[in-house]
Amino acid sequence: MKKFLIALASLFFVANVQAVNLTEGKQYIALNTERAVQPEVIEFFSFYCPHCYAFEMDYHIPEKVKAALPEGTKFKQYHVNFLGFQSENLTRAWALAMALGVEDKVKAPLFEAAQAAVKSRDQSAPSLNAIRQIFINNGVTAEQFDGGINSFAVTGLYNQQVQAAERFNVHGVPDFYVNGKYRVNPEGLSHSQEGFIQDYVETVKALLQK
Repeated sequence: MKKFLIALASLFFVANVQAVNLTEGKQYIALNTERAVQPEVIEFFSFYCPHCYAFEMDYHIPEKVKAALPEGTKFKQYHVNFLGFQSENLTRAWALAMALGVEDKVKAPLFEAAQAAVKSRDQSAPSLNAIRQIFINNGVTAEQFDGGINSFAVTGLYNQQVQAAERFNVHGVPDFYVNGKYRVNPEGLSHSQEGFIQDYVETVKALLQK
């Protein structure tokens, strides 16, 4: 718990507020954007981001959010390009993972490879060849990777991620957006481990009803 609190404090400067009683400017921020046609939640993340790693691998917040969503609500995870020297390759690789439906197979090893690069300060890692091997090691054939990585469909998904980050003016990750109109504000959530996770899930659920 101590490690969790230190990590969150350095990123969020959190406050102790109950997410079930939503107040604009506290648990969420209203955006001057068009509402999504279909209910959706988008998380922007980076494999290079240690807080994204904690969200995903240690505290399973994206998994818990996804499991709590009403039927018919789309949950999307988009990679950003502004962290790490190989971010564009990782964004394209994530687009390929989405196209092939193998996100759950490659997510953890891509996180591990990127986090290792951060720790070693290796600006060339993970290389595209290393990313390719990760996909192959997790059930994607060489032919699928080589034929898909620069395909029209994958390029479209790559652009979709980039354009969404630009539309919401994303500058930090992890960052959650609900129905294209609301951004979850972690500064307004509980600073305890269990409380923070619960507040995150409940805030997303409540925002879907606004």
